Amino acid sequence: MSRQRPFTAALAALGALVALVFLLFPLYAVIVGSFENNNQLLGTHYNFCRHAQLRQLQRGHLHPGRHIVSTLIIGLFTALLVLVIALPAAHALARYRFRVTAMLVGGLLIAQILPAIVIANSLFLIYHKLHLLNTYPGLILADASYGVPFSILVLRAFMLGLPNDVLQAARVDGASEWKTFVRIVLPMSRSAVITIAVFAFLNGWGDFIFALTLLSGSSFEPITLSIYSYIGEFTSNIGEALALCVIGILPAAMLLIAAQRYIAAGLTVGSVKG
Repeated sequence: MSRQRPFTAALAALGALVALVFLLFPLYAVIVGSFENNNQLLGTHYNFCRHAQLRQLQRGHLHPGRHIVSTLIIGLFTALLVLVIALPAAHALARYRFRVTAMLVGGLLIAQILPAIVIANSLFLIYHKLHLLNTYPGLILADASYGVPFSILVLRAFMLGLPNDVLQAARVDGASEWKTFVRIVLPMSRSAVITIAVFAFLNGWGDFIFALTLLSGSSFEPITLSIYSYIGEFTSNIGEALALCVIGILPAAMLLIAAQRYIAAGLTVGSVKG
């Protein structure tokens, strides 16, 4: 057994390395492509080292700043709206047994399998009557509606594991349901809350289907639509599109790096009051 353990560990490390290479190759291709023009990209090989400069970003017609600001607004408010809806809903489904709890959880599971394009087309008809097309609130609400079911399921599963003794002790001390939720449940669920907030933000940051369907000639344009505008039916500027991809990846990558210890780390629950 002892001889097999080093071999098993080496095999697992090799498998993880191969998987990492496959996962990171698209990122490598995007970064390399952002240094190339169409002729180089459509040639036989990348030429990363020669004249290494983002020529696409030096052209006057490429202004990613306003697209990043619009996308940042969408991502932040999407995360905020998801948390406002999902946190109390998950707490209620975890702590109380309603007759419709099983039906609600089943409905949330079914909502996960609905394609985004189906929801987007349905929202288009509703938004047209409510005059929410081409607006920030409309797009934020659409992105949040797609992320809320997943967030509720994850938070509920986490909150089911919280010790009832701690919550009961707070109620014995006279804490109301709201104070128990704010002062006990939320601090103990910090890792899950941060995880949900990050994924909700990334959902709003990288959304394309809802933006393409619900925005048409609006005064703002998220970075995903800006990238799409460089790829046309007859002419395409792939280099500039990839340069914008690099700019769009950086904020999301920095957020994931900053929050990885909260996402990956387990939560240690405090001791029960004696």
